[in-house]
Amino acid sequence: MATLRTSTEMQEHEVVSPEEWIASRKELLQKEKEFTRLRDELSRQRRQLPWERVEKAKEYVFDTPNGKATLADLFDGRSQLIVYHFMFGPGWEQGCPSCSFLADHFDGSLVHLANRDVTLVVVSRAPLAQIEAFKKRMGWRFKWVSSFGNDFNHDFHASFTKEELANGKISYNYGVVEFPSEETPGASVFYKDARGDIFHTYSTYARGLDILIGAYNFLDLAPKGRDEDGLAFTMAWVRHHDKYTEDYFVDPKAQYAVPKGSGSSCCSGEHDS
Repeated sequence: MATLRTSTEMQEHEVVSPEEWIASRKELLQKEKEFTRLRDELSRQRRQLPWERVEKAKEYVFDTPNGKATLADLFDGRSQLIVYHFMFGPGWEQGCPSCSFLADHFDGSLVHLANRDVTLVVVSRAPLAQIEAFKKRMGWRFKWVSSFGNDFNHDFHASFTKEELANGKISYNYGVVEFPSEETPGASVFYKDARGDIFHTYSTYARGLDILIGAYNFLDLAPKGRDEDGLAFTMAWVRHHDKYTEDYFVDPKAQYAVPKGSGSSCCSGEHDS
């Protein structure tokens, strides 16, 4: 695969002695340790959030490769469920490239999550046949179900009706924003108690999903970082993993290309968490 530059060249960087380098590294290390402590505290506060009950009257039924399944079924015998809302709408030719970037990180985590009482499931509004075809193309193994016949994605603010979009702004990421797509990315977390009652414990959207992207964490360690500042939108460089080629090229001025079969764009801008 060719190595291509997607923004500006690295500027001339300061070069110092080994002793000066160690001193600078130790200074940054103190900030990194403080950031780690702050992240741990934020995670603790996240777990302390109040829960909301998912009312039994709202019975979500999903299409799965093994037939119909309720939200309770998706827990697969565990008490904790993480749902990734994958942007793949009815009639789309393929799933969103940016959601696919996230999904490339899922399979390796499944066995580890399962042994910590967590089930990870991906949900999209696309019909199951569309999902299965795209999943096969991408070589993924994680469980991916269709919410085509229910309001699940809409109720958890990951899908929007044409009427809502016609108003110009939607309720997304806990605010009212402009968004060009009827599908949006997100993750929702649920807990099921011993009585079988289900509770919604957390949802996050937009850049709140960054923590799920291992490749970004690697890039953050590299000298050029994510190298996205010169792009028209942050994920303009991302491709489906089977679309990177020897002549791969990123046009820094290119806007997001609307998925074929879809009347709207996904991931055409950045929304801060």
